[in-house]
Amino acid sequence: MSTSNQQEVSRRSLFHNTASAIAVIASTSAAITTFPLESQARLEAVDRPDLLPKEAGLNVIQVEKFLTTGQAKRMDSMLAKLEADTGFRLRVLCQSYPNTPGTAIKNYWDLGKEGQKDDKYIVLVVDQFGGKGNVLNFNVGEGMKLNLPNVFWTRLQAKYGTTFYVKENGIDFAITNAVESVVTCLRSTDQFCMNVPDQGASMKSLGF
Repeated sequence: MSTSNQQEVSRRSLFHNTASAIAVIASTSAAITTFPLESQARLEAVDRPDLLPKEAGLNVIQVEKFLTTGQAKRMDSMLAKLEADTGFRLRVLCQSYPNTPGTAIKNYWDLGKEGQKDDKYIVLVVDQFGGKGNVLNFNVGEGMKLNLPNVFWTRLQAKYGTTFYVKENGIDFAITNAVESVVTCLRSTDQFCMNVPDQGASMKSLGF
């Protein structure tokens, strides 16, 4: 297989299950990288601002409660500190399509707007798809591609997002391990990863 074909396969397999991502951030600017499958692209976008939290500025939104209250608060604080220290924005949305804020999330998190210069952001959309497919779906801003290339996201999904992993460990661990992996990479000396870090990241490496 040629290099160009391998790259294309990698691009198409990066978001093996992006149905929720399409529904969440449809019609965004080209700054967001998504690779929908043809069958998934037929899903209609949702616009439900009523499902957004009343509190502004949350980094973790749970329309579908996959994390405990304590887990969500700790993760929210960790992501706020990541942004303050590095400028990288990582956001998490837990949903069950079509029960999602959909396109309304763009304004809440100020993402993917035309002409927007701040494109160093990642949105993790967590959706179980009725127990079918990978639960981890990533929307990655153009400004993140040099830090975390496509192969990293493919490997992260394969490690923590499979139905087998969720069944054996729980969806909350799938989410927290995935998020902590991203944070660990973005807090590393070179702020770059191709491989998923080993589990058991120290609190210091996560910014605490």
